[in-house]
Amino acid sequence: MTAAREAFQLPILFLTVVLLGAIHIADRVSLRPPSLFGLVLSVMLLGLLVRSGALAPDRLMHATRPQLANLNGLTVIVSAVLAAAQAFTLVTPDFGLPRVLVSLFLLILLLNTLAASPDRPRVLRSLLVILGATFTLKFVVLAALSGPADGRLARVLQILFEGVTLGTVSQDPIHPATSYLAFATLVLFLVGLSLLPGRQAWPPTAGRSLAETPSGGAIEPRRRPTADEGTRSAR
Repeated sequence: MTAAREAFQLPILFLTVVLLGAIHIADRVSLRPPSLFGLVLSVMLLGLLVRSGALAPDRLMHATRPQLANLNGLTVIVSAVLAAAQAFTLVTPDFGLPRVLVSLFLLILLLNTLAASPDRPRVLRSLLVILGATFTLKFVVLAALSGPADGRLARVLQILFEGVTLGTVSQDPIHPATSYLAFATLVLFLVGLSLLPGRQAWPPTAGRSLAETPSGGAIEPRRRPTADEGTRSAR
């Protein structure tokens, strides 16, 4: 990873995710910080990224690195955690039964992924599916159920649905600009995760592998026979 990406590109990208994800457009524009549960999920995601090799903390912070470089690495990690918290908060419904169900859904999926110990590509694909599914649920399905009805039949269906669910599913109407902004925010977040420095795969040892050595350690170089040993072999 280049110094420019570590010092500027990744922090700016993640902080942009935090800012765009906080913007809520309704009658007036407001900022919504990440929720406490979103912060908990972001810490879990950080552990998942480290365990899968999608993020190698020693490439960002290490005793052999200069102090300024370690500070840049810490900035990348903190901004990534804040961006993850904002992304999880963004795809979670605002209140009611959908908020509880989506929160449990995210928690169970992260725990299940942690237990499975997948590699980097599978983790990134899983996050793409999780965020895509929750985005569709909030900004497409629930927005259609909670938005203003265009006709009399649609209004009757909304009233019947609210009566069956006791009003626990409907949400506040979502402005179309908020939906497009949320989609762009999630795309930027996934791009930022794919740019994080991952665990490096070391090349195998030349010649025999370590498993082929008698002790399982380093391969010892061949020792040149002495003059006495050469005489004995000649006899």
